[in-house]
Amino acid sequence: MPTLGLEDRIVDDAAYRRTLERLTQARVLLPTFAELAEPSRIPPPVREALAGVGPDEAHPLNLFRMHWYNGPDRTSQTPVPAHVVLGSELTGVDAKIVVALGDRFPMIRAHKVLAAYACLAPRIATGQFDPTSHRAIWPSTGNYCRGGVAISKLLGCRGVAVLPEGMSQERFDWLSEWVGNPAEDIIRTPGVESNVKEIYDKCAELSADPANVVFNQFSEFGNHLAHYLATGAALADVFEHMRRDRPELVLRAFVSASGSAGTLGAGDRLKELYGARIVAVEALECPTLLYNGFGEHNIQGIGDKHVPLVHNVHNTDIVTAVSDAATDHLAVLFSSDAGRNYLAGRRNAPSAVLQALPSLGLSSICNVLAAVKTAKYLDLGPDDVIVTVATDGAEMYRSERAKVLARDFHGELDAVAAGEAFGRWMLGAGTDHLLETTERDRDRIFNLGYFTWVEQQGVPVPDFVARRDQSFWSGLRQKLPAWDELIGELNERSGARAAWA
Repeated sequence: MPTLGLEDRIVDDAAYRRTLERLTQARVLLPTFAELAEPSRIPPPVREALAGVGPDEAHPLNLFRMHWYNGPDRTSQTPVPAHVVLGSELTGVDAKIVVALGDRFPMIRAHKVLAAYACLAPRIATGQFDPTSHRAIWPSTGNYCRGGVAISKLLGCRGVAVLPEGMSQERFDWLSEWVGNPAEDIIRTPGVESNVKEIYDKCAELSADPANVVFNQFSEFGNHLAHYLATGAALADVFEHMRRDRPELVLRAFVSASGSAGTLGAGDRLKELYGARIVAVEALECPTLLYNGFGEHNIQGIGDKHVPLVHNVHNTDIVTAVSDAATDHLAVLFSSDAGRNYLAGRRNAPSAVLQALPSLGLSSICNVLAAVKTAKYLDLGPDDVIVTVATDGAEMYRSERAKVLARDFHGELDAVAAGEAFGRWMLGAGTDHLLETTERDRDRIFNLGYFTWVEQQGVPVPDFVARRDQSFWSGLRQKLPAWDELIGELNERSGARAAWA
């Protein structure tokens, strides 16, 4: 599949030479995948130089902050990724639900910047993307396109965001500050979170121009591999950190909203290490995996109505769905004084949990609710652990919360409404709309992807079918050291490594 970011050799010598010139002039040093998985590998001179760079600056060194080990200030590094352990006070279940915090990532405060780099870096290192002449097209429902635009700016090339017009205003405000020409470089497609097909159609139109290179996170296997390597390792570190004090703990499941399915790649790593089950989550209003369904929803960050090509369907153990009414109402609860007072006074929520609530955006709350459903379904106890991720924080959804307050709470959340919302959506989360997948279920979900990828996007049938076998996915991992070798060679030839030594 050469068009899906799997090349591991130099494809275009002329483009490669121009890329070398650009990186030399801009003093851009590219991190390897191994360095982003283990930031301790980052060269000391780079870490020292990073101390003088703000995490939201358009500075090339911020590429070396695209990992899970950033401290609370988002400039320092921590030995264990930032996370919060949610106990029964908040979740109502005995199992420990551990949430890794994605708002520590640089520039966009979301872990999608890692996925964007993982799709772009192999193309740069193989001469498939020329930053001096190509435009990078980033199709997304919000955070991935922001990550792509940020990285494009760091490389001095033009990044174009393609996203539904119904996404939060905060996303568009951020993009307007980062793109070169907001009128041309922010493309709004019809619909909302679940209207991914419309994004694909616009990208097909844009790809007719050879100057445009589309980085489709739903089909770029670098997305899957980066999360398998980096996110999987980070979550394993969190769990091992917990086990130092409680060696009896068992990692039972990894939960992640489907979205582009990249983050689900971390589950493959955790299943190999601990036997954890992999739980894919989607919106109840658009239950594509669960019921072959369709619809619209507001859990921004989990675009659907299709099965991503990078979803390892035959390694998925459970599929479940969460309503956007639940995420909307809990987002208001977690961000309001009345809600936090209720959690502190009536639920005895620890201060560490209350302090972490701003790190939970809509899809993050969705992940937590799905973890609660999974804990109830598996009847997990106090020695059991479920891990998940907070892809982004609450700051990206202020305008959405204002809409929900006006629509559902007469403009204000009081103590009674806070208790009702918590009881209904958190304590009341059940095992409905949850499927423990059999081989037949996995075949059904896998086959559903045919219509997107073969019929609409032109992926050859043999390449599509090869993804049924786990050997395909394990074989992909050989790309990582090959890409790192190419990145290292590019850094040496550009002189960027010596420039920051």
